[in-house]
Amino acid sequence: MTAPSTYGLSTQARNLQWLLTDLVEEVPGIVSVAVVSSDGLLLLSSEPSPTAGDGDGDGGAEPGARLRGPRGATADLATIVSGIGSLTTGAAQLMDGGGVKQTMVAMEHGSVFVTAISDGSLLGVHATPDCDMSVVAYHMALFVGRAGHVLTPEVRSELRQSMENTS
Repeated sequence: MTAPSTYGLSTQARNLQWLLTDLVEEVPGIVSVAVVSSDGLLLLSSEPSPTAGDGDGDGGAEPGARLRGPRGATADLATIVSGIGSLTTGAAQLMDGGGVKQTMVAMEHGSVFVTAISDGSLLGVHATPDCDMSVVAYHMALFVGRAGHVLTPEVRSELRQSMENTS
């Protein structure tokens, strides 16, 4: 994983980046992670290994290899997370289902999990097809519990600016 530079960031922003890095490195099966603001902007991300996958373009990987993120970029994961979040929120409103807590999409070659953080912010995870979904969901809930109160409007603004500067 390639983490963005934390130089010049506040303690809260550095702690969030540390929590995200810890999530990716400690939970088996996680390929990439994106934290997205309520307006769809990428706030935090991990970068999947550029050498992952088996090279045949089918999304499959050799045993033990890490998969590529969606099209190799967490920016694409952020777009997917934002879209899934919007779609499920609309569905919940139509069904009088209340707030959406977590969404999971299981695919042939992986899974995408989306969890609400706070005030519309979302945590999205792209995972391998053989991941333990309950372990991924549990660790996402831990991240949300630790990060939710820190993700203030000031920190979101700082993280947005940091992501813009690294693009």
